[in-house]
Amino acid sequence: MKKIFIASLISIASIGAANCATTPWWEQPTICRLSPSNCYAGKLGAGYDAGMWDAGANCWGMKFICPDALTTGDTQPVAMGRNEIAGGTNVKRDFDTDTLNGDCFGVRRTTANGTMASVNGAYVNVWCSGILENADEQLPNGEITLGAQPTCDALAENGYAGVLNGKCYGKYYNMNEYMIECDGSSITPTRLIVLNGADYNAPRGETPADKSAADAKFNQMQAVSKTQRAKYFKE
Repeated sequence: MKKIFIASLISIASIGAANCATTPWWEQPTICRLSPSNCYAGKLGAGYDAGMWDAGANCWGMKFICPDALTTGDTQPVAMGRNEIAGGTNVKRDFDTDTLNGDCFGVRRTTANGTMASVNGAYVNVWCSGILENADEQLPNGEITLGAQPTCDALAENGYAGVLNGKCYGKYYNMNEYMIECDGSSITPTRLIVLNGADYNAPRGETPADKSAADAKFNQMQAVSKTQRAKYFKE
């Protein structure tokens, strides 16, 4: 009889412990003892609710996840448990839920000093403002599209080349002075052709320092040209 009574007490204690982990504290019987530990270290400020009980992690404090970082279509930040966030439950993989974004957590992942952003698991260019016809999202360095990326040909029609321009992609070239040459559907141009009369600054180290240097450069070019012509006629 004593063994049965002891077993019954163990069963009741087990049920009580399970209920403590899943039942809100205000609905729990007095037998429950909540864990005094906090889910996150330090003083919980913006983006947290320190008074919410995280039943899944058995600790105090929940994070508010920004609506843009969620797959649920919510329009307001949602308080989520630590295990839910770690497991990626209802969280978009392109967002970093460890970074505070105002009063909630969740910013789009970026790389290369913010010049590229994660979209559908792949990194795409962050375009300088005004280049995209229909930008879907504004980021600190520029804007992105969540659909098909612009091609080199589409950019070149408006005088833009898909090259890095400071902290974003897209550099403008006057179409009266330059021609952007593209190859297939690539974003990056194959080469930039300088038209006659263009005010072109050669890259550092390639501009002749004086007249004698310019003459030497010209003579070198002329010699190469003669060699190529001789080889051509010989063949």
